[in-house]
Amino acid sequence: MTAVLRNVLAVIAPHVGGRSAGAGLATLLPSEANVTVVEATDENPSALHEAHVLITALAPVTAEHLAAAPELRLVQCASHGFDHVDVTAARARGVLVANIGSSGSESQNVAEQTFALMLALAKRLIPAHTALVEADWALPRLQSSLTELSGKTLGIVGLGTIGREVARRAGAFDMTIVYAGRNRLPRETEDRYGARHVPLDDLLRTSDYVSLHAPLTDGTRHLLDAGRLALLKPTAFVINTARGALIDQDALADALEKGTLAGAGIDVFDPEPPTAALRLLRAPNVVLSPHVGGATRETLIRIALAAVQNATRFLTGDRPNDVVD
Repeated sequence: MTAVLRNVLAVIAPHVGGRSAGAGLATLLPSEANVTVVEATDENPSALHEAHVLITALAPVTAEHLAAAPELRLVQCASHGFDHVDVTAARARGVLVANIGSSGSESQNVAEQTFALMLALAKRLIPAHTALVEADWALPRLQSSLTELSGKTLGIVGLGTIGREVARRAGAFDMTIVYAGRNRLPRETEDRYGARHVPLDDLLRTSDYVSLHAPLTDGTRHLLDAGRLALLKPTAFVINTARGALIDQDALADALEKGTLAGAGIDVFDPEPPTAALRLLRAPNVVLSPHVGGATRETLIRIALAAVQNATRFLTGDRPNDVVD
């Protein structure tokens, strides 16, 4: 490791483990690294000023933080998402931003969480459980709304690492798979996952389930707004395990309250944690979870290893993987 690049600032937000998690992460970096662990990006101004590499676990990295870090060369996100980093400001300062997208660290659990939400909606698990607890044998009331995944069309928005794991599992449920994204994938990839590329609006019109797996950027913020939600069939379900701001949450609440959408399974919110004013908390036919798609014991270990390995690549002179475009 060169002496020029050795200062690492690990910023681990309290809700993902804070200093205790950061201490474990620090032990994975090469012994030559000078590692400082904090819970907020501006907690230690001196360490920020001297940092060559900043590893962030969902802690914001703003333009102001970047301006205060003249030695910074890489922001490594210990996550698939990178919307908590001001990528435009980083690019302007010549700072690389990388995530762990190609590592597959989160793909298994996010795909499992996607199907947990889908199945809970299809089988009406939440109202069924609540009714039984209240001594209400709800079968006569619920049976007309119970449905199967088999034979349904799953529309995947973003057939990347996670989207492909969702598609692989959908095949086992005998679902028809369509996908939309910035670029069409090679035919052999489509054939491997049994997925057919369609324009986004066509996907929304024809899918029984729509599952979001796109990154949050200026171009994808409120990708599903009121206009696009209106394209969905009234029997369709929306699943979001990517980023909360991909959906206009008020527009989604409107659709659920009006009955123009059958239901929604939501693992991510804007902001996080959501405020008590969020209408989705009281909307009908929703299944909600607190961003647990990347939070299993196994996933957290893989995420930490992937982030550290990528930062180490950079510190030892190689270009990091998964540099954000």
